[in-house]
Amino acid sequence: MPSMNPNQIRVAGNGRILVAPIGTEGPADTTAEWGPDWADLGYTSGDGVKFGRKEKVTHVDTWQSVGPARFIYADRDLTVKFGMLQFNSDTVPLYFGGGKVEETAPDSGVYRYDVASDPAPDERALGLEFTDGAEVVYRFIIPRGQVNETDEVEMNRKGSLKLGVTFMAMGLDGETPLATWILKDPSFA
Repeated sequence: MPSMNPNQIRVAGNGRILVAPIGTEGPADTTAEWGPDWADLGYTSGDGVKFGRKEKVTHVDTWQSVGPARFIYADRDLTVKFGMLQFNSDTVPLYFGGGKVEETAPDSGVYRYDVASDPAPDERALGLEFTDGAEVVYRFIIPRGQVNETDEVEMNRKGSLKLGVTFMAMGLDGETPLATWILKDPSFA
């Protein structure tokens, strides 16, 4: 049985969020670099990242017991919620559901992004990394998912714009995990 150990309390002091095309391999450990297909989304809001895990179960009740005899899993949601502060060709399409930012004319310095009238799937892989001091590194990889919810963007003179998204994990195939943690942490020794 674990005892009280303050050295096992984790603070996600600094981190980053990355996206890549589905099928892009994540790093095998905490020292390997993220590959060239992983795009770092840059600054995120001070709220950090919020994980959500919800499971919908159906209870099998019996006449012989007041408690359920069995659970039947009907649904599982695994989400990562964060607010992107940078506006660029990676963040804007992620928020609005895919597509590309393109220059209107060569060397014009003017760019255009069209929000599609008919939504189409914009599936990606997502990576999250955070450190807690020099010795602890956590990496979290979702091989397939999509933004399924966005926050309103507030435009005012009191603060920066924020592209808030909720990214939901989706099954890739029958064998690949929904998500994977890679941990460099002496607490697990």
